[in-house]
Amino acid sequence: MATGRTHRPATRSRGIPEATVARLPLYLRALTGLSERSVPTVSSEELAAAAGVNSAKLRKDFSYLGSYGTRGVGYDVEYLVYQISRELGLTQDWPVVIVGIGNLGAALANYGGFASRGFRVAALIDADPAMAGKPVAGIPVQHSDDLERIIADNGVSIGVIATPAGAAQPVCDRLVAAGVTSILNFAPTVLTVPDGVDVRKVDLSIELQILAFHEQRKAGEEADAAAAAADAAATAAAAVAVVSAKAQGRGGSGSGSGSSGDGNGPDGDIPAVMPA
Repeated sequence: MATGRTHRPATRSRGIPEATVARLPLYLRALTGLSERSVPTVSSEELAAAAGVNSAKLRKDFSYLGSYGTRGVGYDVEYLVYQISRELGLTQDWPVVIVGIGNLGAALANYGGFASRGFRVAALIDADPAMAGKPVAGIPVQHSDDLERIIADNGVSIGVIATPAGAAQPVCDRLVAAGVTSILNFAPTVLTVPDGVDVRKVDLSIELQILAFHEQRKAGEEADAAAAAADAAATAAAAVAVVSAKAQGRGGSGSGSGSSGDGNGPDGDIPAVMPA
């Protein structure tokens, strides 16, 4: 079985833009869902909608893969799954270590999606001696003293950091020194790594803060809309009041003219000339 140490994805050598690489997993997720439902082909419009992008961008992205689809038929789902999986390096085995087996680390270890996407959790590592030997997701936790040996024995090139913020950089340094070249960081801190090491950061609190910003903006827009509606209603009411007042003033003048018997119309009730 191939390991992550000996095989790397070909995306960079082919010059595929990073923005396209970031969208490939979205396409793969949508295609996997279609494959599971035994859908043989899909149009660019349908797949783009499922992935949350526009169809022109999707077609451009797929052109980097050498896949252009068939006019009137669309894209072959199974072939696209293979193409994208190959481009992302998911047709081989990627051993992964998770460092920090607290609540988050344990949840990651129990996530069933790793194996189906080409990733194998090779080891779980924690600094707490009390955790050593305890099984999590069927894998015994190993002490961090053995980190370097574990990485070497399993040919690991991808590490997941789920430690507290203060421990993340030292753990990162040890992972890099041991040969890990890609790191997924869940710790709420920014890691410093040398050239040639890729870091992807997942910060749930930042994502929630961004959502809070959008919620606040939407609430502000609703408040502004309500205030504008109230202003419009007040303006309309004021206009009605002015018109009503003028009408009443005209009616009063007419009655006065009628009572004096001057300027009455032919019927003697309606003024022939309305007062200014």
